[in-house]
Amino acid sequence: MAPYSLLVTRLQKALGVRQYHVASVLCQRAKVAMSHFEPNEYIRYDLLEKNINIVRKRLNRPLTLSEKIVYGHLDDPANQEVERGETYLRLRPDRVAMQDATAQMAMLQFISSGLPKVAVPSTIHCDHLIEAQLGGEKDLRRAKDINQEVYNFLATAGAKYGVGFWRPGSGIIHQIILENYAYPGVLLIGTDSHTPNGGGLGGICIGVGGADAVDVMAGIPWELKCPKVIGVKLTGSLSGWTSPKDVILKVAGILTVKGGTGAIVEYHGPGVDSISCTGMATICNMGAEIGATTSVFPYNHRMKKYLDKTGRADIAHLADEFKDHLVPDPGCHYDQLIEINLSELKPHINGPFTPDLAHPVAEVGTVAEKEGWPLDIRVGLIGSCTNSSYEDMGRSAAVAKQALAHGLKCKSQFTITPGSEQIRATIERDGYAQILRDVGGIVLANACGPCIGQWDRKDIKKGEKNTIVTSYNRNFTGRNDANPETHAFVTSPEIVTALAIAGTLKFNPETDFLTGKDGKKFKLEAPDADELPRAEFDPGQDTYQHPPKDSSGQRVDVSPTSQRLQLLEPFDKWDGKDLEDLQILIKKHGIRWVVVGDENYGEGSSREHAALEPRHLGGRAIITKSFARIHETNLKKQGLLPLTFADPADYNKIHPVDKLTIQGLKDFAPGKPLKCVIKHPNGTQETILLNHTFNETQIEWFRAGSALNRMKELQHQ
Repeated sequence: MAPYSLLVTRLQKALGVRQYHVASVLCQRAKVAMSHFEPNEYIRYDLLEKNINIVRKRLNRPLTLSEKIVYGHLDDPANQEVERGETYLRLRPDRVAMQDATAQMAMLQFISSGLPKVAVPSTIHCDHLIEAQLGGEKDLRRAKDINQEVYNFLATAGAKYGVGFWRPGSGIIHQIILENYAYPGVLLIGTDSHTPNGGGLGGICIGVGGADAVDVMAGIPWELKCPKVIGVKLTGSLSGWTSPKDVILKVAGILTVKGGTGAIVEYHGPGVDSISCTGMATICNMGAEIGATTSVFPYNHRMKKYLDKTGRADIAHLADEFKDHLVPDPGCHYDQLIEINLSELKPHINGPFTPDLAHPVAEVGTVAEKEGWPLDIRVGLIGSCTNSSYEDMGRSAAVAKQALAHGLKCKSQFTITPGSEQIRATIERDGYAQILRDVGGIVLANACGPCIGQWDRKDIKKGEKNTIVTSYNRNFTGRNDANPETHAFVTSPEIVTALAIAGTLKFNPETDFLTGKDGKKFKLEAPDADELPRAEFDPGQDTYQHPPKDSSGQRVDVSPTSQRLQLLEPFDKWDGKDLEDLQILIKKHGIRWVVVGDENYGEGSSREHAALEPRHLGGRAIITKSFARIHETNLKKQGLLPLTFADPADYNKIHPVDKLTIQGLKDFAPGKPLKCVIKHPNGTQETILLNHTFNETQIEWFRAGSALNRMKELQHQ
């Protein structure tokens, strides 16, 4: 059969039509399903191509990959105003994914909308509520017992409204998405800040709040400020102890925790081909730590290999046919460009207390001594959504196997978190799990566990100074174990394993020697492991619940006496007046108040509660120097005012004893600053200006009391 491109050319000449019409015909014939679980929901590369062509003609310039996928999902590509960093885009995402902690509020809000079914394919993943304590099976049984009413609610709500449900034990949301739902060119939103993991498979996958997910599930166009694009050009190739994790650790050191805010990070260049698909996912996942909207890699043969191995060869074939739309245009422009030579990149370890404090592994011991950080490593932890792939487990096992051959075990405690039931079952079958146990490891449940603080840690007391090393993504103060004195460092799984064996930050596996049980010195060789299993993946236990075809008789399980769940009541509408005499105080006394914050307020939080609880407690405005993207949107969705100082120096003019009046709300309009009158206790006052990023739609949310209230108003019009 003639190649697809040749068929297109012949049909164009014969029919005299534009390319996207031909592509539409052929794509409709192919009808490739988005996933095995939704056989009647198809990939629409034809629509993506059509929209890209419309926007490219309007902009008259080459497009980055990020632009192709984002603009390819515009609700109205012919008329949408497009300007990076300025305009708000109205988009039509392909699907929604929710983890169990955020899915609760998202589903409660969807129930309040009154709609019968979700408008796009959606899934719930039970991964956040399982506490690491004794080991995988025991911890999972305990979590099912403790969280039974939450799991029942999510399962019955999913069944009622057409949402797929992944039961506890199935794995971490982002690994499940990579294995089953992500594909090149997809636009996916997820209620977790590490949703960008799917960029490793060439998709634009963005973390959002629950209210944004509700919009998409309700069939409403989703709004996103048009992202800038940061290009990271990779040259050379990875080798030795250097891993994909070191790429993002290096980038974090360059951009810092807020350097990617408002931008998509797009990796490109010849070095990309030396990174496995799951390695690319690792890099995209931790892009959340630099504040990026998301990160993405161009479609290549490593992604094709992963799709084939995970039973999606049909998607890979279709992506091959449309590959021109799944890579950046030659000559496209990036708002910022970073270049990294992978051949020169050294293993890195970042921390403590922030993921952008980057050190080469060879230097961290010296720095730790100088800074007074504990050198002895109490616990090494591998896994999490960032590094729990088959390749990650294989490289860690390769290090552990060398230690065992010389009679050594880990000097530090050592834990392993498989990313999914499929990964767990496969590493058990292939012997990796047993090797990691033999070296002293404990295999935890297929869940987030210590990475998000679900860790019943017993080896130290709170306040005790100590060091841990992890292959996780975040290491803010108290993140993993609620102890503010835990110095947490993030690095690759193989470096974690090597350091756990040595037991100290001063060990550099590239140059230093260990002493075997026989007293002889030896050096660890750089690990080598297959990126994918040679046999097929073992799927393990079936943990997926399909929504029934007929859910008319399905009841959603919410107990009226529950202490964890409650059906929602709408917030009150704006009363049409300025916000006067707001107390700068957080209390439960029924008074209206305002929070004043510093830079990157709300960093790392996709939790709806971080916006809902201030609203319930009388909060009306949050004034800061800058906001993290997801939290700013969450505040708007719940009817609060996220505002920024027009002059950051005005932050110092406000004191806790002052009261604030926010003026100009009757004439609230996009781009028009509001006035803030600061009333001091001595009777004096001064006025400052506050900026905002509200557009017309978001102003309607504020006036209605919340985005959900506005949705209901529109339904009744």
